[in-house]
Amino acid sequence: MRPLFLIGLMLCCAASSLAQAPPQRRFAAATAEEAKRWQAASRSVLLDLLKMKDQWDGRSNPATFLPFHERRIRTNLKEKYTIHEIEINSTVQRRLPIVLTIPNINAAQGKYPAVVCIHGHGGTRFSVYEPQGPYRAFAQTLAEKGFATISVDVGQHKVHEEGRTLMGERLWDLIRAYDYLARRADVDAERIGCAGLSLGGEMAMWLGAMEPGIGATVSSGFLTTVANMREGHCPCWDFPGLTEAFDFSDIYSLIAPRPLLCQIGKQERAPGGFPPEIAQAAMKGIDRAYGVLSAKGKAELEIHPEGHVFIVPTGVAFLEKHLKP
Repeated sequence: MRPLFLIGLMLCCAASSLAQAPPQRRFAAATAEEAKRWQAASRSVLLDLLKMKDQWDGRSNPATFLPFHERRIRTNLKEKYTIHEIEINSTVQRRLPIVLTIPNINAAQGKYPAVVCIHGHGGTRFSVYEPQGPYRAFAQTLAEKGFATISVDVGQHKVHEEGRTLMGERLWDLIRAYDYLARRADVDAERIGCAGLSLGGEMAMWLGAMEPGIGATVSSGFLTTVANMREGHCPCWDFPGLTEAFDFSDIYSLIAPRPLLCQIGKQERAPGGFPPEIAQAAMKGIDRAYGVLSAKGKAELEIHPEGHVFIVPTGVAFLEKHLKP
């Protein structure tokens, strides 16, 4: 009979080996066709894990698409754009407050490019328009430059409806914001992007990955790995089945071949932060997917000298480059 300490050591090693096993659905395609099949299959798996497949399927059928039943709360006219505070249906049971800005200038061909702007932990739908704080009013800058913008609250830490997941509900609210933009007569549905910081950068990753209609994604202050997120971070990012199947580079790879910019600050530290060296390692996996899909160079990593902030000049310039005519 083996000594108990040896049995314990073997069990610990086995558990450690299991914890370090590569995700089952890690991107490994060698051709563009394989990559497209992997993307389609991975989105299907994720919709099941997020517990939102029924909602997703309902979007594609006009007979089952949930009407917005828009209600305007207030309007604020600015020099270059108008702010509309609105409420729409997120689900049959739940209403969703949104902030919408529409430029006051005439759009080319009568339609505006648009961006879903996403806040992080501790923020609200208004935070991305405020100059104080880490967002540096990137949504306001976009509004002033002729973009329509939309923002919703995604910082909740409770599941609103039975049978859903926290991340699934956050993502669904963003999808409803995207759908609302795409169905507006004054927005060009072919030129809608998304951008966010921190949790907002994470949710920009998810929205860009799961909604193929997103034309460009800026994910600031999030590019990382599952291993890093387990150290000093809020566990709200996790849900059953995610880490067994994917790492975050795989989720970002679902955005390929569409344009992607990730921003990470040199002052980020672990635990609890998003160090550049971890982002650079994750970027290698993303680059592989973009290379296979003949889109090398469309995924960019900006390492800037600051900390956990949205870098407005490069983020906005990226969206202008890819979403404006």
